[in-house]
Amino acid sequence: MTANLNRASPDLCDLAPEYVKAIAPYQPGKPVSELQRELGLTDIVKLASNENPLGASPLALAAMRGALDGVARYPDGNGFELKTALARHHGIAPEQIVLGNGSNDVLELAARVFLRPGAAAVFSRHAFAVYPLVTQAMGAVCIETPARNFGHDLDAMLAAIAPQTRIVFIANPNNPTGTLLPSSQVEAFLRKAPREVLVVLDEAYYEYLPAESRGNSVNWLGEFPNLAITRTFSKAYGLAGLRVGYALASREVADLMNRVRQPFNVNSLAQAAAVAALADQEFVQRSHDLNGRGMARITAGFGKMGVDFIPSFGNFVSFRVGDARSAYRRLLELGVIVRPIANYGMAEYLRVTVGLPEENERFLAALGQVLGERGR
Repeated sequence: MTANLNRASPDLCDLAPEYVKAIAPYQPGKPVSELQRELGLTDIVKLASNENPLGASPLALAAMRGALDGVARYPDGNGFELKTALARHHGIAPEQIVLGNGSNDVLELAARVFLRPGAAAVFSRHAFAVYPLVTQAMGAVCIETPARNFGHDLDAMLAAIAPQTRIVFIANPNNPTGTLLPSSQVEAFLRKAPREVLVVLDEAYYEYLPAESRGNSVNWLGEFPNLAITRTFSKAYGLAGLRVGYALASREVADLMNRVRQPFNVNSLAQAAAVAALADQEFVQRSHDLNGRGMARITAGFGKMGVDFIPSFGNFVSFRVGDARSAYRRLLELGVIVRPIANYGMAEYLRVTVGLPEENERFLAALGQVLGERGR
């Protein structure tokens, strides 16, 4: 006798955990191809996703081409060469490194290890959207603290740590606001934070910092076993399309994160390119210098137009335009893609990535046109 499988029963998707169904998916920057399809434009400038306008290091591109013949083989699941290069670069042991499919991946690995239903994570308002996403995905509680001048209020974050807190996320510089905490303040926070709470210091934009603003966070690993530092090759190294990130932590924390990591989460082309990119610090310096000049030009343009902006230490800057939704749409019509950030609690702001000189000029001209049209 065949069982009646069509009898009244819950829908499969209804059986998914409520904390998963409540997640608002991450919204990436609009791709150029999508705008081309929507508006039929061909001359488009994308300044939405904080990508390196110089592209990737020539050494990285050459290394990737050299690895093409091996794509029929699985990549090195342990990432020996990349870990060795990173260990040499940072002066730590390879066993303290966790590789990820972008730094988003290692943020999720930390959440998978330390969060569960009933646990909690602390992060600031206006901080990176992935923090609440990975927290919710584990069924844990999100504790969002008020921002201070669009940046992290470390005193408020320390006070928010509860007995169930297992992770504190700190973005430095922060995305999307570009704010920077002085190294001394972060170190003081680490000294006060409970040792049973993992402090994830997200330094995705570290390479864009001026030399005098770069802290010694890697040196803290020996003193604070509850510290994990995340970095990425997607920004200054120009490898966003390959998705390579990593975490630096104590051997014990790194071991736990590697236990939940997918075996081949960083592909062979990405590993080869990242090793070569790490060796090309001249390219990284050129990217840094270009960003500094572009940031100065864009913010000077804001000043001339009377546009409020948040001083930024990243390769992007957020600026206030009032009705950001309509300004964003009009900029799209003019072939300029920026990033709306209403989902960060900043409904009147847009974020623009620093581009090549001609891209920055195109953006400023388009913004000037939008503001002028509003004045009529």
